[in-house]
Amino acid sequence: MSSGWHLTVAMTGASGSVFARELLIALEADERVTRVHFVASENSLRVLAQELEISGRNQLVEKLLGASSTKIHQLPENDIGAPIASGSYPSQGMIILPCSMGTLAAIANGLADTLTARAADVTLKERRPLVLCVRETPFNRIHLRNMQLASDAGATIFPVIPAFYNRPVDSTEMARQFVCRVLAHIGLPQKDAFVWKGDE
Repeated sequence: MSSGWHLTVAMTGASGSVFARELLIALEADERVTRVHFVASENSLRVLAQELEISGRNQLVEKLLGASSTKIHQLPENDIGAPIASGSYPSQGMIILPCSMGTLAAIANGLADTLTARAADVTLKERRPLVLCVRETPFNRIHLRNMQLASDAGATIFPVIPAFYNRPVDSTEMARQFVCRVLAHIGLPQKDAFVWKGDE
């Protein structure tokens, strides 16, 4: 096993494909990260086609990055035998971006019926960081209750709410700075992250 960070990234069927793409780009460029296991749900593929005009599951990482990668490894959503489905596999955490309400519900209620939900369940039971970048509006009571359940189990609820005080020029910059916040939260601060300095 090589040294460095090993992370799991999942993308589910909520709006916000640009955020997932920027997360993978950041992790690909970060030398502290040596391996990323990437899982894309079936519903996320439909969102990708609509939002980024990226179609199909084949070579999805290459399509998102614009280049091939030896670091980011895509896993099938139904591969319950994948390494990340076991707590014995070393990992520094998991990020789900965007996290749909269906995925949140599965995690909050222990329904480990997909690789994403199982990997999240493993992350929680091993007390590793699990960041759920939920994306929905407005929230109903079920959503809020599931967020509370997941938070009580040890997950961080990190809604996809981008900042504007850095005056982003476009949606890509907005997504990139949001990703910087997520990565800083798990201990991977990014060099190009905007840092508020107040009235200095």
